[in-house]
Amino acid sequence: MIKVKEMRDQSVNVSNRMIQSLHDNNLEQGLKEFSEIKKTGTDDEKFELAEELFQLGFLDQAKELFEILIQRYPDEAELKVLLAETLVEMDQAEEALLQLDNINEEDEFYPRSLLLSADLYQMQGLYEVSERKLKQAVQKKPEEPVIQFALAELYNEQGRFLEAIRHYKEVLQKNINEIAGVQIHQRLGECYSAGGAFEESLPYYESALKDSREINTLFGYGFTAFQAAHYRTAIEILSEIIENDPDYHSAYLLLAKACEHDDQLEEALETAQKGLKVDPFNKELFLYAGKLSLKKGSEKNAESYLRQAIAIDPNFLEAALLLNRLLIKQEKADEILEVISLVENAGESDPQFHWDAAKAFEWLEEFEKASDEYSQAYVVYNDHIDFLEDYGLFLLEESRLSEAQKVFSKLAEKDPTNEEWLETLERLEQM
Repeated sequence: MIKVKEMRDQSVNVSNRMIQSLHDNNLEQGLKEFSEIKKTGTDDEKFELAEELFQLGFLDQAKELFEILIQRYPDEAELKVLLAETLVEMDQAEEALLQLDNINEEDEFYPRSLLLSADLYQMQGLYEVSERKLKQAVQKKPEEPVIQFALAELYNEQGRFLEAIRHYKEVLQKNINEIAGVQIHQRLGECYSAGGAFEESLPYYESALKDSREINTLFGYGFTAFQAAHYRTAIEILSEIIENDPDYHSAYLLLAKACEHDDQLEEALETAQKGLKVDPFNKELFLYAGKLSLKKGSEKNAESYLRQAIAIDPNFLEAALLLNRLLIKQEKADEILEVISLVENAGESDPQFHWDAAKAFEWLEEFEKASDEYSQAYVVYNDHIDFLEDYGLFLLEESRLSEAQKVFSKLAEKDPTNEEWLETLERLEQM
């Protein structure tokens, strides 16, 4: 007995020395002691060491020990689960599933194996298989909050928010506010918000923030408050985010929009400008700064912001179309055509460009090109009053009277009270 105790103490000492060697980054010595453990360690010691090695990230060694133990205890389900978890960390999902599939349904570790299998199938995008595994686990342990949480997470990822909410609430009813570092109130806030139930979402965000004013939770709350038209609340929360983390880029655009909705136009533009200092390649911020500048009557600044947005992304149609509206107002024909060319060369197009180009060519007195562009635009805008008026006047200038008559006839149908159109149509009918 004394000899057995001495051997056990020696083995424990070797385990401790190995762990210490690994902590000291003495890998070579640690591997020598690992070889000794494999030869002289008891099964309990190998098990304890395998778990500790897993926690430390020495997965190859943990895997080896679990495999040794499984050879000795082939029906021990816990070992198979632990080996599967190790294989998952080693990106060997298929091998992990093989281990989990060999666990008896009556074993106490079977629900845990179902949870791990479900997680693996979810990672592979096999949501139906994952859901089936989790429902099996629920049947085995209907009161287990971790399983309810896993189902909620699966439904949340799929966008099945009502089902996710039901299972998150099941967890909350067991007085559990957090699982695996995930705040349940926050998740409920996210699900209600993602499903468009913004007012219902807010109390859950508020509960989550009582525990921790974590920055992503704050942003979710600020976003939801904005969507619910609680602009003052959104401004307060988003300002707090920027104050605590000026590099939190997403907050600037939303804060600027909240300020605009709260009739704080100057503050909105200042926020957008601050955002551009920390995120100078944010095309959406440039676009928004352009819109705000137009609203303030600063066309020069608006043009600058919009051009910078397009410079970042020549495919940015919204910015290009808005810039062209400004250039059309200023009758800058060449610049209108340059914008169109830039965007189309980048592989983007829009029917509005035909209308814009038609007006530009008309101003440049390139009437044949203008006519071609008007014809292409007419396919889309043949019911658009402003376009029809432009096109009708162009046809009149070109003395294409029968075509002009058709266009003004359409205009008169749309607005029989417009005396100018009626008079033009009457003159055309008399010719």
